Formats: sequence, C-alpha cells, structure tokens
Amino acid sequence: MWPVSCFKTYDIRGTVPEQLNEELAWRIGRALCQVLSAKTVVIGHDIRLSSPALSAALAKGLTEGGTNVIDIGLCGTEQVYFSVFHLNADAGICITASHNPANYNGMKLVGKDAVPLNAQDELQQIKHLVASADFTQSGISPGVYQQQQTLPAYLQHLLTYIQVSQLKPLKVVMNAGHGGAGLVVNALAPLLPLQIIPLQFEPDGTFPTGVPNPLLVENRAVTSQAVLDHQADFGVAWDGDFDRCFFFDEQGQFIDGYYLVSLLAQALLSINPQQKIVHDPRLYWATQQSVAQSGGIAVLSQTGHVYMKEKMRAENALYGGEISAHHYFRDFAYCDNGTIPWLLVAQLLSQQSVPLSSMVKQLQQQFPCSDEINFKVKDATLVMQHIQQHYQAELLTLNLLDGLDLIFKDWRLSLRSSNTEPLLRLNIETRADRALLLQKISEVSTLITTFDQK
Repeated sequence: MWPVSCFKTYDIRGTVPEQLNEELAWRIGRALCQVLSAKTVVIGHDIRLSSPALSAALAKGLTEGGTNVIDIGLCGTEQVYFSVFHLNADAGICITASHNPANYNGMKLVGKDAVPLNAQDELQQIKHLVASADFTQSGISPGVYQQQQTLPAYLQHLLTYIQVSQLKPLKVVMNAGHGGAGLVVNALAPLLPLQIIPLQFEPDGTFPTGVPNPLLVENRAVTSQAVLDHQADFGVAWDGDFDRCFFFDEQGQFIDGYYLVSLLAQALLSINPQQKIVHDPRLYWATQQSVAQSGGIAVLSQTGHVYMKEKMRAENALYGGEISAHHYFRDFAYCDNGTIPWLLVAQLLSQQSVPLSSMVKQLQQQFPCSDEINFKVKDATLVMQHIQQHYQAELLTLNLLDGLDLIFKDWRLSLRSSNTEPLLRLNIETRADRALLLQKISEVSTLITTFDQK
C-alpha cells in the first residue's frame, strides 16, 4: 500500500517529497477520474517551487484516466473555484499549501459547481484508491490536455460586486507576501481608480520574507509601516494562495477578521436586504448585532469551509464569514474569496467618507475579543468537559454545535479542537468590558493548563 499521510480531513497537504510527490500526484489524478467519473477537470497551481512538477504529474494522471484537463496555470485557489463554475467543469484542483512552510505542498479539491468533495465519502474513496492503485486499466480513451487563460473573465466577475464609478481614488497598500495575489491585483489595477502601493508582489516560492501568513504577528509590521509611510487609506495582506485577505486601518493597525465579517455583512445587506448571513461559532455577538441592525438574518454554522459552504447553500445565504478571514459569497458559488472583500471595503470607504478605523472602533469597544489562543493538550475532550463543569453554575446557555460555546451574562467563550492540527483553540469576547476580557483570558488559560495536567 502506498503511504497516504498527506490526506487530511478536508484536503491534501504534506511535505515534499516525503509525503507528497509526483508519483502521488499522478495517483490522485487517476483516482479522482475513477471516483468522480469526471469528464473535465480544471487544475491550477500556486507559486511554490514544487507546484509545476506536481501539476504536470496530476494532469498526466487525469488524462491517462480518460479525463480532459483545463490547466489555468499559476493562480490562486479562488481562481480554480471560479473556473470550475465558469467553464461548467466537473471538478477542480488547486495545487497549494496555502500558508504552510516552503517545503510543503498540497491540493484543494472541489466537484461540480465548486462544491467541496465529501470528506467521508469521495475524499476517502480517492485516498483508498491512491493507496491501493487499483485503477481501471481497460477501455479508457485518454483525455485531452489544454491550457486556458480564465483571468480576463475572472476580473470581469470580480467587478460585478462593486460599482467602479462610486470608487474614490483611495490609496491602498497591498502586500502579496511573494505569493500570487499580486498577479490579480496588477491585472485589476488598470480597471480601478485606486492608487495601489505594492509590497512583495514578485511571486517567489522560496518565501524570502517568510511564509505568507498575516495571522502571525511578526508578519504584520511591513504592511503596517507602509500604510503609515504612504498615509494610505487602508492596507491589505494575503496568505499564499490568496483565498484569505487581512486588513489594516489607516493608522496601520491590524483589524481582527471578526470585525470584517460585520462590515461586509452590513455592506452587502445595504444592497440586498432581508438576506441570511452565515457566521462561525468562535466569535459572533458583533456579527449578530450588525446583521440584525441591517435587516438581515444571522445563521450559525460549524467552523470550516466545508460546513460554511454547506450551510450557505442550505440557507441560500448571501454571505458567510469566519474570523479566520475566510469570506464566502453566494454569487461566487458560495466559495471563499480573497479579492472581493477588499473591493467591498474600498467601495464602503468611498461611500461613507469616514476612515476604516472609525468603522470598526464601535464594534471593537462593544465587543472586545481575544485573538484565537492555541493550546497543545493531551486530551482535548477531557479538558473541555472540565471547563464546562467548572462554569456550570453561572452558565446561561450551552451550545455544542462545534466544541464548547459557553454563554454568560457579560462574556462568552468558544473552545474547540482544531480540524487540521492537534490543538485546542480558545476564543473569548465580552460585552463592552476589556478588563473582564483580560481577566477571563488569564483565568480560562490557567484552567486549561491545570486540567490538562490532571
């Protein structure tokens, strides 16, 4: 049996070549053909040095399995999503490891209409076939491989989310982190009246300035300082495959993704009232208030793109947002996108003529929150049981949709096991009480450490 440790809960990811290599990529192509009976598959790849070779091997496996391949080349995950529904393909694969170190790579897979593969069914079947290599050998006519540029159509789709004529000549710092986001921004720039200050736009799979992950505090200083130096209206930074974007206000301050969910919900509901907005359970008091005030309906979902997209489709939701900076849009096949959010923010700033810091300040004061705090524990389930028991007497509401959601009079906590890493993740928010927030962060962190040692 071939080793398949690179298969994770929702996608494929591992070190190259130990866990993911050209042989495995070929097998994944052959297996996907067989499991999905796909006639046409879109493939694309990020800027990692190992991506072109893995892409070629994947294409070979797909065509030898009888599937036609449309290769859109160097791109972001969001462009694969778009190309799948734009070209009416049966599936799509983006070769990327997002924000993982340079020696990693992986694959994100979707089916028709860019719907995520079923992790317990389709992805497991592909995994077993890859391991066994029990591929159909007879009666297969090779598929056709072609390269196709879908970027022009993608740009036109992006522009449907805003009214370009309403945009003011805002000054925006943009940090691509040597990932691929600069390619799309450079193509969009001539179509917009914005003054863009580019940082680290040259794609470089060696990541000379560090792994593109703006959630790491040490990665934010360059963008923050550039916003101040250029007196920009706001700043944007991306992860490696740029399906997530992160914001800085005009003062160079990093804005938690939590508050962007409220801003984007308000912006979209102002145009499309009385629609449903899906949010994750880690932090949500600000979102629920903003959605209600904007005439929308807030809907809770489990954390993770598979669950968010499934809930959005079931509810026909206009928009979905996670605090991790994944933003999902109904008109984008319910998929996450790292370009639409900054276009919407630019339009919001142009319409309201107030700085971005002012837009989020009230939310930050009303609902101060922690950053997501990660703990390595021996038994996550046992620790969560202890936490629930400890706070049982003062608990107002208990929600077990996704780990622990404990709601009290003036604060709440979310504690859940990571879907992708051996970690326990903690989020806390309060009602307009920063001192209480700091107290509870210290208190709960100590309890987790203490319970883990028992």
